[in-house]
Amino acid sequence: MSLMKKLFAAAAMTAAVFAMPASAADMKIALVVKSLGNGFFDAAHKGALEAAEEIGGVEVIYTGPTSATAEGQIEIVNSLIAQQVDAIAISANDPDALVPALKKAMSRGIKVVSWDSGVAPEGRQVHLNPSDTDLIGETIIKLAADYLPEGGDVAILSASSTATNQNAWIEAAKKVLPEKFPDINLVATVYGDDDAVKSTNEAKGLIASYPDLKAIIAPTTVGVVAAAQVVTDEDLIGKINVTGLALPSEFKQFIDNGASQAVALWNPIDLGYSAVYLAHDLATGATAEPGATLSIGRVGEVTLDDTNAAAMAPPFQFDKSNIEEFSKIY
Repeated sequence: MSLMKKLFAAAAMTAAVFAMPASAADMKIALVVKSLGNGFFDAAHKGALEAAEEIGGVEVIYTGPTSATAEGQIEIVNSLIAQQVDAIAISANDPDALVPALKKAMSRGIKVVSWDSGVAPEGRQVHLNPSDTDLIGETIIKLAADYLPEGGDVAILSASSTATNQNAWIEAAKKVLPEKFPDINLVATVYGDDDAVKSTNEAKGLIASYPDLKAIIAPTTVGVVAAAQVVTDEDLIGKINVTGLALPSEFKQFIDNGASQAVALWNPIDLGYSAVYLAHDLATGATAEPGATLSIGRVGEVTLDDTNAAAMAPPFQFDKSNIEEFSKIY
């Protein structure tokens, strides 16, 4: 290397070391997902790349464990600390187990945003909920109740028992049952760990255990597909309605065949996009404190609550009238 090139390289390294906050010209933002190979998170990755291109000078590192465990995510966070990324945006498999690793990241100057599934407040600076928790809880029950005019037994097939977002939505759903949906009887909540095989087995178990079951509600894109496939395979279309939160591209076949009447979801593309925007905001000096308003680009703005959390947008319903259109998008 020539002397001139060495001087330029040394100057560039010095600029990188002393850039506080991080410069957008050399920013690395890690998008850490619950597990790889999940269509919801693949769609979020697309949005993250869109945000990075729009902002300019941002590299997105898309990563996650092969199975949805906190241990796998902790290993990844430690690796990202060693890589000296500028920000980590993580959808957590456990709200508490990740805190020590993420606190270590923040102590090294790395900004931490949780999104989709949250981290305890001491382990992050901002949390982005995909939607308002209470509204999601009411929505998943309403999706079943709308097609049960006389009420009946329903069950919930969730992801992992420690998933922050799933548990919050289920609690919110339970709260609205007595007042708004008194004829809906929630008979069980089971956990498929966002694993297709386990979710399939749990759905079969619900059907075997509750002969009067009228609906399975799965607030997870993996679980809802597994349950709908079971209803299809066991010739229960028209007897058990499957609903919950689903990716249109993965779920269109079950709206088409009648295993489901309707599902809902926010746009995961927008969610990944917004998470990167928030991470960039923090890494370039934005203050994360209650009442602060932060940009999420084309999606708009969010205002942080007293726990530094905010909601992106309300859930959107998909049914026979629009599933074709949206299945082509995500």
